[in-house]
Amino acid sequence: MDQLVAGKIRDGGRVKTGIPAFDEMLHGGFMEGDSVMLAGSAGSGKTTLALQYLVNGTTRYNDRGVYLTFEQLPDQIYRDALGFGWDLKKLEEEGRIQLICTSPDLMLDADAGDGLLRDTIKEFQPQRIVVDSLSHFGMYVPENNLRKEVYRLIMAFKTKRISSILLWETSQIMGNTLSISDAGLSFLVDSIILLKPVEIESSMRRLLGILKMRGSDHDKRLREFEITSHGIEIQNPFTNYEGILTGSPRRSQIEAAANSWSMAFEGAKQKHAK
Repeated sequence: MDQLVAGKIRDGGRVKTGIPAFDEMLHGGFMEGDSVMLAGSAGSGKTTLALQYLVNGTTRYNDRGVYLTFEQLPDQIYRDALGFGWDLKKLEEEGRIQLICTSPDLMLDADAGDGLLRDTIKEFQPQRIVVDSLSHFGMYVPENNLRKEVYRLIMAFKTKRISSILLWETSQIMGNTLSISDAGLSFLVDSIILLKPVEIESSMRRLLGILKMRGSDHDKRLREFEITSHGIEIQNPFTNYEGILTGSPRRSQIEAAANSWSMAFEGAKQKHAK
């Protein structure tokens, strides 16, 4: 416990993801105890990033983590994680990660749902939790009640200072419309991370952006990322393009001017050489 507290003080109360370039974008990591919405379309890398956050938390920072899912069976999660070299079964046996597969119906039961979370938090005492996903959870809740139920879930974590990542599936994969949540959940969370596929010059690429981070400055640039054999890798910003989020990316005016100048210079140089 002393080591854990010392680590928190040394890191300024930040909860690191363990992905160096991502933590730099977050100016050191997420704020401790904050709720983070990880939004993206199907196949955008949400589950991979969430699992990496939990695994890095327990293997690098001594944080216990819970993966609460309404969508997948344990064997599927074990298999997918093992593909990146993350042995969740072993981490469970060591008491460092706990996997909970349950139904939205159970979570919506005030007694059973609250009891499940209360008992897990009391006995396991996690510092991090992932909820996969709010979208699936929302299928069982009337739209006018969804914000109340999500607020209840978030506050259950906040009162125990548990840092949470909440997955949300966006329906818009590509195009000029960007809607994170039609259910009005954006204002409930402290941070919003967007994962999005984009088409640039007839090639599919992946984008990560920090749309909101309450109480902290952060990198405003859109960064490219890849899903590798060992997880998410954040790469360079899309500095040479504009309009990426609209679905109609184009070379930036600065880049276009630089290219025009370079071509003109090369033309003059060749003419002079003749």
